[in-house]
Amino acid sequence: MSQQPAVPAPGVVMSLVSAPQLKTQVTHGPSGAALPTEAPKDNGGTGGSFSPTDLMGAALASCVVTTMQLTATREGFTLGEVRATVEKRMTPPPRRIAELVLSILLPSGLTPPQRQLLEKIAHECPVARSLHPDVKVTASFGYPD
Repeated sequence: MSQQPAVPAPGVVMSLVSAPQLKTQVTHGPSGAALPTEAPKDNGGTGGSFSPTDLMGAALASCVVTTMQLTATREGFTLGEVRATVEKRMTPPPRRIAELVLSILLPSGLTPPQRQLLEKIAHECPVARSLHPDVKVTASFGYPD
């Protein structure tokens, strides 16, 4: 019996509408949720919203934390609240993201094997795997006593 090749899931469609003053609004197709963006302050924006490169950092942090939560659920333990910050570092012109520096604060009570698993998973989320190899990703992990 031959197996049929897996059919890829359809992509999520988002739409974008530009606005005056280097602003856009991105709308998530399935939910209708909207997110404003604009050029960064050093490129003529007001700094009043996420820039496109800010969204890359936010996507990475969100993906890391979500993947950690999924892993904890799959492994049968409760992760609880995770906090993360991400610092985006740009190159001089021509501008691109040079480094994303993640700082992740995990809850107390995790065993050493759970900590090791979550730290490994942090580097394997889909966004991290999708970044160009020239983008350096640095992650640190904190555990309250």
